[in-house]
Amino acid sequence: MNHFTIFASRNDIDDIEAKILDVFVKGFDVKVNENEYFIKSKTLFNKHKITIRVATEETSPEYFSRNIPGMMGFYDRIPFEDEHLKGLVMTQISVLNTMFAIESEKEINDGLMQLFTKLLSEIGGIGFLINGILLDQEGEVIVYPDGSSGSADFRPHAASRKVLGPEITSEEGEQRKDRSIAYLHERGIPYITWMPQLPPLVECQIKTQEEIAKRAVALLIVIQYACDVAQSLDIHESKNFFIGMLQKYGVEDDLTENERRFLHDDEPDVQDAVNLAWQYEAYWTLIWALGLIDTLEFPDQVCDCDHAIQIVSNCESFEQFYQTTTMRSRQEILDEADKMYRLHWACVNSRIKGEEAPAGMQESIVIERRRGLFWIIGHRDEQWDEISMDT
Repeated sequence: MNHFTIFASRNDIDDIEAKILDVFVKGFDVKVNENEYFIKSKTLFNKHKITIRVATEETSPEYFSRNIPGMMGFYDRIPFEDEHLKGLVMTQISVLNTMFAIESEKEINDGLMQLFTKLLSEIGGIGFLINGILLDQEGEVIVYPDGSSGSADFRPHAASRKVLGPEITSEEGEQRKDRSIAYLHERGIPYITWMPQLPPLVECQIKTQEEIAKRAVALLIVIQYACDVAQSLDIHESKNFFIGMLQKYGVEDDLTENERRFLHDDEPDVQDAVNLAWQYEAYWTLIWALGLIDTLEFPDQVCDCDHAIQIVSNCESFEQFYQTTTMRSRQEILDEADKMYRLHWACVNSRIKGEEAPAGMQESIVIERRRGLFWIIGHRDEQWDEISMDT
């Protein structure tokens, strides 16, 4: 075995370099290249190298969106002898946002393991061995691959940015959470009570009616182009047409960087086009927030794309479109965002168990609705293309 991985829930990694240097201060030379640490032993004989690569949810979002659900699935399949411990482990995994991948040039011996567990203690995370053994921050075994418990007195830890636990941030948030749980319970959809609240209204930076309207029009236009790309139609003609539409409605500046890059790419990627086309569902939440559709139906059927197009195409200008809109209440929008947040957890939970999403939900619909709603409420001040999908 020459790999050891530390996972943690942290607000930042500003202190990591100092911690690594402190652990390897004796007998090693350490060179740093951004978030990579190259560590070389100073011994005259039996020299060896260690590499530590640090990744966060911000620097490597694809890694976390792919591997954290996989890690949850792995430990969910283990037959824990202690179900309470399993709940603690699953809670911890769900809030991990930082990873330290350690690779040793030689087999990890007792001396190296002592160094790695010292770093684990300094960082305050959990240690993962390739055989599935999970360690607490003191290096004690939490659980073995066969489900038997180790000696660790384990308690999960979450950074304030990734709070996941029963603490109440506001009475308003708790009431909203309770309403969402009642909605799920009524439909037989699984949920967990320790998922956090969304912020109260006073802490939300909800987008203005005009911001939502411009985002809706710009998004719809680039989605139409994406559909043409996905269907292998005449890209040059399509691109010119939809650039003209953006100019007609005056929303060229309201594209995201990813949308702009896709629109102007000489050879746009088909998978990117398919992903963009799914954002019809995010667009649907925008026009719902603008009062242009009555309700957001349960996410088991795709939206009415023809109607989605007509809502804008029936208008000759952005101003005419804007005049048809009426902003919904902030309370109603935040309630819907909270509901979609918890529905998303149910989808992810089913997926990692290898099961169909409950109540016939389509996870792609839920994800895109969450994107739209979380953008509207200004969740964590994240940009459209960077809405976190942690559950």
